[in-house]
Amino acid sequence: MSLSQQQSPYAHWEYLHPESGDRLRIVPERGGLVSEWCCNGYELLYLDQQRFADPGKSIRGGIPVLFPICGNLPGNLLPLPSGEFTLQQHGFARDLPWELQLLGDNSGVKLSLGDTDATRAAYPFEFLIEMRVRPVANALEIETTVHNRSQTAMPFSFGLHPYFNVTDLSKVRLEGLPNSCLNHLEMAEDETAIQLAHLTEGVDFLTRPAGPVSLVDEASGRCLRLQHDKLMDFTVVWTDPPRQMVCLEPWTAPREALISGDRKLEIEPGSKQRLRCSLVSC
Repeated sequence: MSLSQQQSPYAHWEYLHPESGDRLRIVPERGGLVSEWCCNGYELLYLDQQRFADPGKSIRGGIPVLFPICGNLPGNLLPLPSGEFTLQQHGFARDLPWELQLLGDNSGVKLSLGDTDATRAAYPFEFLIEMRVRPVANALEIETTVHNRSQTAMPFSFGLHPYFNVTDLSKVRLEGLPNSCLNHLEMAEDETAIQLAHLTEGVDFLTRPAGPVSLVDEASGRCLRLQHDKLMDFTVVWTDPPRQMVCLEPWTAPREALISGDRKLEIEPGSKQRLRCSLVSC
């Protein structure tokens, strides 16, 4: 079978592409996490398995899902016409159990998350998120559909937080980023080149690139390219040394978008929004 349950090196579901043999490891009960992606025999995603084994700690690795906000809000409060709601950093999708199933054509998997009493207490909307994750030739395609099942318009932001393996953080090059960025550590505009010079010290910055962004691992000669849909074209770069990884994150909007309105997405009742991005091994 293309999708099977495994217990080693941790409990997960394993998807094997029937033609290429590329492998996904998925942990639906831990935020719908794609924890590993092996492409052409090489593991592209970073995962801190020791930290992952402690359910009381946030996950460092795989591809966490950010919804209904990216980043945080002042005082963790979301002001809406119906009142103020407490919403933690990056929202709740990465902390909840998702449903997992094999796509009908065996080309990948679908992960689904719907609203509950607990989510509506923090975000008063009825929703359904469906993520279709497909390994294709030298790439991983992720197509997300967000459905508004409420009676009112639903504002949201969406993002992915992929952790990518690198051989040596001091020998990493990023291509395709614009000259200026927003330094999240100081919430101030900065030069991207200055931030890139400090990857080994830890950075967290947001950019608005005009096209794909490439992560070049000079030590191994490998490259990973993030290709955006036009609605997921913000890119956040984050490093957390001494971890040998770089997060290259596609977001739909900057922090506090649901307050500022900067690229806030809104879905009318009974409607849906489709979002796409691809991770390409180059």
